[in-house]
Amino acid sequence: MSAGPEPSPYDAIARLYDPWSASVTEDIGFYVEESLAAGGPVVELACGTGRIAVPVAKAGVAVIGVDASAGMLEVAREFAAAEGVELDLRLGDLREPPVTERVPLVLIPFRSLLHMTSEAERLRALHAARDLLLPGGRLIFDVFAPSAEDVEDTHGRWLEREPGIFERADWDQGERTLTLSVRRNDEASTMLLAWLSPAEWRLLLDRAGFDVEAQWGWFDRRPYSGGEDVVFAAVRRDA
Repeated sequence: MSAGPEPSPYDAIARLYDPWSASVTEDIGFYVEESLAAGGPVVELACGTGRIAVPVAKAGVAVIGVDASAGMLEVAREFAAAEGVELDLRLGDLREPPVTERVPLVLIPFRSLLHMTSEAERLRALHAARDLLLPGGRLIFDVFAPSAEDVEDTHGRWLEREPGIFERADWDQGERTLTLSVRRNDEASTMLLAWLSPAEWRLLLDRAGFDVEAQWGWFDRRPYSGGEDVVFAAVRRDA
């Protein structure tokens, strides 16, 4: 997940990103299924290194991928070439994506909307996503809000997430922000994330011109029951 103004905090860790997120696979099949159901083309905002975009393309769905990090897009191009697929990759901000096409589905996977740290930024991003959709088109994204246990277990500590890759989470529960740092030897970066409650996301979606179609608690489409993770499917409202 990479999103934001240049320079991107992901440029410094573009080659580190895939090893860092190697254990995150539970969402891939879900986004591939949704893309197949939509028929394509699909726009993925904050596509990063192609972790989702390449499997979607391998399933036969055309993908337009937008990311703010030139370094991450370079890795995505290499990944796509290695897997024998083509991606239409574009450097740009998810609040103003360089996309004139209109599509049936926009994806924003892996909590990338948490890079939007103000209400104005979130609304800009949601409005931008809506503007890319055909009438009746869908936006699907996932976000999270940490549990008290997660904050207690990780706050202010360097943890080895993958071999040789260390991550630190500094939580501000009053401001509802997470300062996330990652490092491997000389590669290092820090980024600011901000979370909302599911109810607040629903209000923002309504303001941005969406009707919530589904609110799931995980990528197996289980009903949301108050956990940390939430997956939204929202339909462009054209009334």
